[in-house]
Amino acid sequence: MSNNNNNFFDKLVSKAKFYLVIIAVLLIIICAIKPILIAPSAIIYILIIMYTYRTNQKRMAEVSEQIKDLTLNVDKVSKRTLINSPFPLIIVETDGSIIWKSTKFVSEFRDVEISPILDGIIKELKLEIENNPKLRNNQILQEVEIGNKDYKIVGEYVKTKSVDKKKEYMATLYFVDETEMINLKNDYDDSQICIGIAMIDNYEEIIQRTSGEEQIPIFAQIEKKIYEWASEFKGLVVKAERDTFIWICERKYLKILEDSKFNILDSIKEIESSNKIQSTLSIAVSAEGESYYEKYKIAKNTIDIALGRGGDQAIIRKNGKYTFFGGRTQELEKRTKVKARSVSNALEELMIESNNVIIMGHTNSDIDALGSALGIYRIAKTLGKDAHIASGTIGIGLENFVEYAKREPEYQEAIIGKEEAMEITNSGTLLVVVDTHKKTYSDIPELIDMAGKIVVIDHHRMSTDYIDNAVLTFQEVYASSAAELVTELIVYSENNIKLTNVEAEGLYAGIMMDTKNFTFKTGVRTFEAAAYLRRCGVDIIKVKKWFQSDLNTYNTISEIVAKSEIIGESIAISVYDKVDKDANIICAKAADELLTISNITASFVIGNYGEKICISGRSLGDINVQVILEKLGGGRTHNFSRSTS
Repeated sequence: MSNNNNNFFDKLVSKAKFYLVIIAVLLIIICAIKPILIAPSAIIYILIIMYTYRTNQKRMAEVSEQIKDLTLNVDKVSKRTLINSPFPLIIVETDGSIIWKSTKFVSEFRDVEISPILDGIIKELKLEIENNPKLRNNQILQEVEIGNKDYKIVGEYVKTKSVDKKKEYMATLYFVDETEMINLKNDYDDSQICIGIAMIDNYEEIIQRTSGEEQIPIFAQIEKKIYEWASEFKGLVVKAERDTFIWICERKYLKILEDSKFNILDSIKEIESSNKIQSTLSIAVSAEGESYYEKYKIAKNTIDIALGRGGDQAIIRKNGKYTFFGGRTQELEKRTKVKARSVSNALEELMIESNNVIIMGHTNSDIDALGSALGIYRIAKTLGKDAHIASGTIGIGLENFVEYAKREPEYQEAIIGKEEAMEITNSGTLLVVVDTHKKTYSDIPELIDMAGKIVVIDHHRMSTDYIDNAVLTFQEVYASSAAELVTELIVYSENNIKLTNVEAEGLYAGIMMDTKNFTFKTGVRTFEAAAYLRRCGVDIIKVKKWFQSDLNTYNTISEIVAKSEIIGESIAISVYDKVDKDANIICAKAADELLTISNITASFVIGNYGEKICISGRSLGDINVQVILEKLGGGRTHNFSRSTS
């Protein structure tokens, strides 16, 4: 208001000066024409100036009085508004002194210990000012919970004084009660629809291995349990396909499902046939997505993760994160030769369409990854494609095999490093990732974004960090190794693919390593693949030598085994204290060695990377170590920073 009045006076004075100048010019002209009028003109001009001055002074006095009255009234209104504020109000200094509290503040927090909360607010305010000395925005905005209510603190702070070169500030804080609004928002969020998919994992197995008379009551029991389960949280279930159910529920019931740990999984497993086939269920729930269609798509992608992890589990996708339940049973083999043949044909078609082929394994490559890469390389070369194996890191104990492979003139140029791989990868490149499906665990992650098309071949349980833009995925968790899967692709190829000795031995070695000499996770298909490779001319003695550790590594593993501790008579735990860049490989070998001890069914070895540590877990099958390590965010071997250990 004051600025407006100043502008008014400035305009008034400015106009008066303008008129006085015009009058002076006119009088000068008149006096020039008739000099006799000089004296009268001077007297008249002086009188005009005096009149103008007195008039302006009078007007300024009147406006000034009005401003004083207006300012007084505004101050009265401001004070009354401050004192009778509908919001709790307090004025504090950054040194912790409370200057004033409103009546509403006192009554609102009479039964609440408010001092610690105020101390925390003032402390944060002081830190904000100290960290941002040139901060222009002096607004305060915080959210706190006081008693059973939620408040948003709104206010401003101003500099009041400087003591010993330290600036002191005063803040006016309004406490706005947002409890009702937050409750309404929570009610709205809870009422949002979640879409889920439930799928019978071993439907085909039940069809194949039970009689027609027995199938009907088994599936009837499964459906009945699913419908009864859905009624517990007022859900709606629709049977979409013979083995698939779509269901919806309100988001508020997710907490009930989480607390029950999806007990429907155990309930379904209680249904058995006469030949002891155990039914299992996989469930995916999507609690995010703007439309119902988006939620359904997310649920569909999530059920693929559940199936890729072996089934018999439930996964909730909420707020961009996955929560896993179940997954404690052994994976059920649903792999068919028809699928292997179709994948083999699709892979060859993609290779033919591409300009070149790059094959990549996981970081710290092992013999399974490299052996699988050699098999894919031979498929590409048989089709006449330009192919290379990209390897950025080589795991411990793999040097001998790489040296052996490079004795072949062809492999001296076929195995390339990171820089060369990135130079030849483009939109026309087909990237084949073997023995991993994780973006972050791949040997050269940059290639994933550079390649035009991606194929994934893996045998591990699917994680949330999977390569989501693959055009073809051959992921079978029931397979012993990636080498077994690649061997099947070669066997069922329509082309006559002839493996060299080094390729056949690499694939055979990959199967041997991941099955621990055909003792772990070995099925009929595993022996069929091994038999095919044996017919290709595998030298078993030579392969056996590749698994031999040098004396230092063997002694290190022996020391780790010697100082292990047994928990619960069946779980072995040990620590590898030495800082070692190959700690994960040594820990994995030590964990394998611990399983050779009688009565040990699971082993865990902790290794030292320096800034990070790793945990390698192994099991004979009674304990699912992957479920345990996934609680830390990993899989079979998990790395995490020392600060979180």
